[in-house]
Amino acid sequence: MQEIQQAPCPGGLTGTPSLPVPDREHWGVDYQGCMGTMQSPININMAKTIFSPQLQPIQLSGYSLPANEKLKLRNTVVLELPESLAITGGYAQQYQAVQLHLHWGSLLGPGSEHTINRCCFAAEIHVVHYNAKYDSFKEAMVHLDGLAILGAFLEVGPRENPYYHQEIPEHLYKIQREGEEVLVPGFNIAGLLPANLKLYFHYNGSLTTPSCYQMVKWTVFNQTMLLSHDQMSVLVTSLRNDDSKPLQNSFWLVQDLHGRQVLASFQTTLLLVKQLPSGKEHIATGHSSSSFQAGDVLAVLFGVLFAIMILAFLLYRYKHCSQNAQLDLPTKFKVIYVAATTDNTM
Repeated sequence: MQEIQQAPCPGGLTGTPSLPVPDREHWGVDYQGCMGTMQSPININMAKTIFSPQLQPIQLSGYSLPANEKLKLRNTVVLELPESLAITGGYAQQYQAVQLHLHWGSLLGPGSEHTINRCCFAAEIHVVHYNAKYDSFKEAMVHLDGLAILGAFLEVGPRENPYYHQEIPEHLYKIQREGEEVLVPGFNIAGLLPANLKLYFHYNGSLTTPSCYQMVKWTVFNQTMLLSHDQMSVLVTSLRNDDSKPLQNSFWLVQDLHGRQVLASFQTTLLLVKQLPSGKEHIATGHSSSSFQAGDVLAVLFGVLFAIMILAFLLYRYKHCSQNAQLDLPTKFKVIYVAATTDNTM
């Protein structure tokens, strides 16, 4: 099977420099809503993100579904989700799930929608929710607090990802043609997202497909999901559009921020990539000399305490040696050590 070609990116990223998608440049003309000033996706410039300690860990509820609950999977890799799945933490209000979908490129290029420092990844997953205070997704999508989307990058790794092995890819051959759909057994939807839901970027944006409603509170996780080359190849080669051509490059162009702020739940200045024991890749962060994590503070504290102990010991040794030297002088009486007895220790 042909491998997906990927090139290194500056700053330690394993993604690929983002590429334009010419056939989608007409969206802003055909759909007026796609010409707004709060469009998604965006490029996340790590150096310009703003640390916000108010951003709490994302908490999910009801994401583990029993196998007897059937989910509809459509040809565009859209998986419909029951409203029992919800975001219950990290947002000011509760948001109910509607569906999840994937964006991907081709065997020759990446397909994530959001980019980090102008670099993108092999694919991207979005889990779409709407505010539970509204009666439906349709009603919610016209309100400023109406929608919330959880996004995560998918990257090529050394082994198969068990959550992406059976739940979605093995069913793609059944929905190769546009308009086809299949029912898949319920599974743990949370397994499709990173394990670490504490570290993420947050900004206000839009849907990335027409009509591009600008009512989305975006969460883009810092940790990426690793899939094998074969798994990613199945994703980018299995499906066909209505012209029987491969359904590829299903991502929208990066949009201008127009002055919007991108918040981060952690402090970032330098992007690095670390491999976690779980097999998932983590976009880690370096820190400037003026900022420390809790571990850095503890390391410095222990270092200072150790230095104080060494200094105290040396001072004690110095005083002890000085006293012995003075006792050895001819003008001083000799001190005779007498072992302690039971009587004089009372």
